[in-house]
Amino acid sequence: MFPPGPLNGYRGRDADWHTGISLWTQDYPRADRHFAQAVRRLTRVHIRSVEQPVNLDEGDAYDTPWLYASRWANGAYRSAGQLLREYCLRGGFFMADDLHGQAEWYEFESRIKKAFPEYAIRDIPDDDPIFHSVYDSRALSGTGAGPFGSGYKSNNGESARGAHWRAIYDDKGRIMVAISYNSDIGDAWEYADDAWYPAKFADLSIRLASIIFSMR
Repeated sequence: MFPPGPLNGYRGRDADWHTGISLWTQDYPRADRHFAQAVRRLTRVHIRSVEQPVNLDEGDAYDTPWLYASRWANGAYRSAGQLLREYCLRGGFFMADDLHGQAEWYEFESRIKKAFPEYAIRDIPDDDPIFHSVYDSRALSGTGAGPFGSGYKSNNGESARGAHWRAIYDDKGRIMVAISYNSDIGDAWEYADDAWYPAKFADLSIRLASIIFSMR
C-alpha cells in the first residue's frame, strides 16, 4: 500500500514539482509522512513510511489505491479531470483537502463535475459507519471538524466557516472522492509534532488519518 502524495501539480520554470515547490504542496512532505506514520501506528494496514508523489499524466496512479491533494481549486488541475475519473471509476480513491469559502468551492465543483458529471456531491452524514469504525466520535465527522476550518481562512469570508465532509459515490455506494471543505487537515498533519501547534487539534488530525484511510 502507498500513502497519498501530491497530484498532477504545477511545474514552474525552475521548480521540480516532486520537491513540493508549489501552492498545492504547501504541507508536503511533512503532512504525508505524519499521515503514513499515523496509519501504520493506529491500523493494521501495511503502507510505506514515506510519501509517494504521483503524476496522473504518467500513469503510475494505478500502483496507488489512495491519492491525496490539497488546493484543488488551483488552476493547475485543469487537465487532470478525465484521468482522475478513470482512476476512481476503476476503484481508486481521491481525497481533496484545503478548500475554503464559496469562491474556492465553486472552482473545485466546476472542475470535479467535469470529471463526474453524472454523480452528485453529497454530504457524508454524521451517522455514517466511516466515523464509527476506528474511533467512535461525532467530533470526527464533517459537522464537528471545525478546528481545521472554522475561522481559519477568515480572509475567505463567512462562507469559510463551518467544516463539512462531502463525497462523490459510485453506483455501488463506494466513496470515490472525499472532500474536506472549509478545513485544512493537511496543515494539522504537517505540524502535528510541533510544540507550538495546539495539541488537541494535532491529536484530532492523527485520529482523522485512520478514519480517512478507512473511507477507501
